[in-house]
Amino acid sequence: MPFDLQEHGTTPAREVRGGFATFLTMAYILFANPSILAAAGIPFEAAAAGTAAAAAICTLLMGLVANFPVALAPGMGLNAVVAFQIAGQTGSWQTAMGLVILNGLLVLALVFAGVREAMMQAIPLDLRRAISVGIGLFIALIGAVNARLVVIPASSIAALNTNPLATVPPVTSGSLHASEPLLALGGLLIIAFLLARKVPGAIVIGILSATAAGILVGVSHLPSDAWLRMPRFDTVFQADLRGAFDIHLLPMLLSLVMVDFFDTLGTVTAIAETGRLYEAGGRIPRLRSILAIDSVSAAIGGTLGVSSVTSYVESAAGVAEGARTGLHNVVVAVLFTVCIFAAPVISVVPAAATAPALIVVGFLMCQQIVRMDFDAIDTAIPAFLILLMTPLTFSISHGIGFGFVAYVGIKLLRGRASEVEPMMYAAAVLFVAYFSWI
Repeated sequence: MPFDLQEHGTTPAREVRGGFATFLTMAYILFANPSILAAAGIPFEAAAAGTAAAAAICTLLMGLVANFPVALAPGMGLNAVVAFQIAGQTGSWQTAMGLVILNGLLVLALVFAGVREAMMQAIPLDLRRAISVGIGLFIALIGAVNARLVVIPASSIAALNTNPLATVPPVTSGSLHASEPLLALGGLLIIAFLLARKVPGAIVIGILSATAAGILVGVSHLPSDAWLRMPRFDTVFQADLRGAFDIHLLPMLLSLVMVDFFDTLGTVTAIAETGRLYEAGGRIPRLRSILAIDSVSAAIGGTLGVSSVTSYVESAAGVAEGARTGLHNVVVAVLFTVCIFAAPVISVVPAAATAPALIVVGFLMCQQIVRMDFDAIDTAIPAFLILLMTPLTFSISHGIGFGFVAYVGIKLLRGRASEVEPMMYAAAVLFVAYFSWI
C-alpha cells in the first residue's frame, strides 16, 4: 500500500486528521513570514504566495521521498535574521536570499558526506530525549505566549529601556479579563477532555471550536473582501547568487549553516521520539533522505525569495493525532497549495485558537522525560541544560549547544574522554566558536 500505512500502524483517516492538525498549527507562517520579510523590502503579497508555495513543494517532497511525517515551511527566527540582519548588511534582500541558497547547498553537501547523519547518531540517547522534551517546553511556551497567558511586563520593558542591565521579571501572567486567554483556555479544556475520552481528531476539533468561538466574540473575523485571489510571484528567481559569494559575507553564511544544521536535528529527533519512529538500535529510518530534503528545501526557499525553508516541529501536532507517514505531508501540502489562492481564509484562525494545540503537543512531547536517567550525572546535567535553555533562549540550536558543550566538558573533567564520540567533540567546538561570535 502507498506510504506503507499498515506497516506503520496507521490509517488514512489518522493521516488526514494529522495533516489538518499540523497545517492548522503552522498556518500562522502564511502571515508571519511575509510580515517579517516586508522589513527587508520584500512585497507582502508576493511573499505570502511564495511562502505557501514553498511550504507545499517542500512538504510534498518530504512525504514522497522520505515518507516521514514532518512538514516544512520558511523558518521563524531564520526569517528574522534574513530580514533584519543579513539583508541590511548585504545591501539587498536578493543577496540575502543568495546566501540562503548557498546555506542549503552547503548543508546538503554535509548530508552527502555523511556528516549530518553521523552527528545525529553520535548524540547520546538521553540527550536526544532531552532535545525532544526541551522542544516540547519550547512549543508549550510559544502556545502560552500566543494565548497571552504569558506576557512581557510593561514595567520590565520600561526598566530595561532606562537600564539594560536591570534585573526585572522577563515574563508574567496575562490578564484573564482579555478575550484571547479565555478563548485559549476554553480550547485547551476541550482538547484535554477529548483526549481523555480518546476522541479521534481532538486537537483539530479544539482548534476549530476555538476559532468558531473567536468569531463570535470578535477575536477573529471572516474575510471582508474576496476569499480567493490570484497570487503574485515577484520574488521567484530573484536571488543574487553572485553577490552572495562575497568573502566578507562568510561569517553570516556560517551562522545560517549552524542554526539550520542543528535546528533540524532537534526537530527530526523530537518528531521521531514523539511518534516512536525508530528502527532497532534507535536509528531513524531514511534519515539521510529526511536530512537531504530538508537541505534542498532551504535552497528552494531562497530561490522563491521567502527565506530558508526548514522542518517544522509543529508537525508534532499531526503525529499526536496518529500520523506516521508521508501521507500526512500530502494532506498538508494540498492545504498549503489551496492557500496560494485562498490565504484570506486562513486569517480566520486566530493565534489564540491554535495556542491550546501547541500547549497540548508540548505536554505530549514532554512525556519522554520519564525515560531519562537522572542518576547518570554525566548526561543528566547536560540534558537538564537542554530542557532549561531551549525555551528560555527561544532557540532550539542554543539549547542544544549549551547541552553539548556541558556534556563534553563534564566527560573531559571526569577523565572519560574516550566515551565521547568524535562528532560530539566537533559539535562542542563549533558551538563554543558560534557562541563567541554572535
